[in-house]
Amino acid sequence: MEALNAILQQKIEVAPGLCIFRVAPLTWELPKFRPGQYCPLGLPPSALRVPYSEAPEKPEPQDQLIKRPYSIASSSSQHQYLEFYIKMVPNGSLTPRLFALKIGDKLWMREKVFGMFTLDDFPPDKHVIFFATGTGLSPYMSMLRSHLMRDSGRKWAVVHGALNSWDLGYRDELVLMERFCPDFKYIPIISAPEKEHVTWSGYQGFLDQAWKNRYVDRAWGLEVNPGNTVIFLCGHPLMVSSMEQILIQSGFKPHSKRDPGSIIKENFG
Repeated sequence: MEALNAILQQKIEVAPGLCIFRVAPLTWELPKFRPGQYCPLGLPPSALRVPYSEAPEKPEPQDQLIKRPYSIASSSSQHQYLEFYIKMVPNGSLTPRLFALKIGDKLWMREKVFGMFTLDDFPPDKHVIFFATGTGLSPYMSMLRSHLMRDSGRKWAVVHGALNSWDLGYRDELVLMERFCPDFKYIPIISAPEKEHVTWSGYQGFLDQAWKNRYVDRAWGLEVNPGNTVIFLCGHPLMVSSMEQILIQSGFKPHSKRDPGSIIKENFG
């Protein structure tokens, strides 16, 4: 079984079942990465699970590490640790173990990063809209932290959907970004406002309503179209699929290196 080669440096609870983890390498250097990429984490099957977790759906291997890929949320200029925004799956194999870790505990982190969900294929004058549900926000935080104050000539928007306001991870940081960067707009939207402890005065509903009601167009003061904007989709597969179909009906086209377009997507289970 592979050695545990990293340490949990920081753990921040955003809400029950939602945490930000900062993981630092032990005796090795982090590889360079492009904002939007991901890195696998792992723990042995002997690692403790949180007591409120459920029995795993599938049998867990007893002779190898349990590994899963997670999008990196930290800036590409940060070389001391990698940050991950993770939701616990109660009957999952790895997340109940990750959530049981304490600061200073060891875990495994891959010494390579992966992924093509990046800004690399798009010119710097193309505006960018990031649509996300839940922890699908992770790769966008890396892109914003790496590019927002460096790239000029483009507008940015994050449209983040969650069940309730306390599930809106990185909300304070995104509000500050909006305050200090006039080319950036943050549009949080919740789908269960009746559960709020304090009346929610922001947008309500789902991400498709944000598109149909042209929230970003109004925030930017221009008409969003395939010629001036690229749209990223990340989060629940049903959201990604439905938003992709809506965007295609609006004239947008899925992107690939062989056939360039203006929609790029990543699914989070």
